[in-house]
Amino acid sequence: MQADGQILEHRIVLVTGPSGAGRSTAINALEDMGYEVIDNLPLSLVPRLIDGDSLGRPIALGLDARNRDFNVTALIALIDKLTTDPRVSLSVIYLDCAPDELIRRYGQTRRRHPMAPDGTPQIGIALEVDLLSPIRARADHLINTTDMSPHDLRAELARWFDNSQTPGLAVSIQSFSYKRGVPRGVDMVFDCRFLRNPHWSPDLRALDGRDPAVVAHIATDPRFAEFITKVSDLVLFLMPAQLDEGKAHLAIGFGCTGGQHRSVAVAELIASQLAQAGWQVAKRHRELERRAAAQPAVGAG
Repeated sequence: MQADGQILEHRIVLVTGPSGAGRSTAINALEDMGYEVIDNLPLSLVPRLIDGDSLGRPIALGLDARNRDFNVTALIALIDKLTTDPRVSLSVIYLDCAPDELIRRYGQTRRRHPMAPDGTPQIGIALEVDLLSPIRARADHLINTTDMSPHDLRAELARWFDNSQTPGLAVSIQSFSYKRGVPRGVDMVFDCRFLRNPHWSPDLRALDGRDPAVVAHIATDPRFAEFITKVSDLVLFLMPAQLDEGKAHLAIGFGCTGGQHRSVAVAELIASQLAQAGWQVAKRHRELERRAAAQPAVGAG
């Protein structure tokens, strides 16, 4: 979209996640990288921000359940609207953290949880994690801060969002289940459902595509090796063109029936080949994350 010969574009990074997961650290880190930081802006005011003049630098929006008019449905609608707005380049960061670690952090600060000011941190954490789960599923970048120091989190954000570094193309490789739909915002999708399915092997069913035995089983499909070679060659061919076009992020999805075996194995292999070729790559396995999130927390009743 153009006006007076100038491209109107806002680059926006939306940062969210449960309280205690590191949102303040992330916002401060982005501010140090030159982002215009707006923390806890009411959702109803975000469209007015987009309709205004470009600030000339990227914007980082910090949003969580403490926002005055926070509503998950409204936030998802906002994400969808910004994603389809030609003036906007949007990245959603979800800072995740294990409940036990969040409890430990609240124990250190002795602060009350905003979701349970009169209850225990455990109650507030459980409520907030459940509330934010639909946003977590929509995130472009899922960063687990459980074992991260503030320095580690800053370094991870700088790897993806520091505009002062040499410009490059950041690639996100995602696996998913077609049963749950194609992930939002992917630029290219490859269907892996034609490959030999480890699900039908009782010894492999409980494993996932990161396990060598699963990869070996899929690799017995006579089409597997050629598929990996052709996809890798195609993606490596297209990457420089995407960079020349001015893209900063490229999301590639690999899907299969359950999102546990074939898509995971292929995503891991392609991500490894891209990384070996010198590209900046992040991996996300959506269904494995869902499965892990469904496991009861250690010490949970």
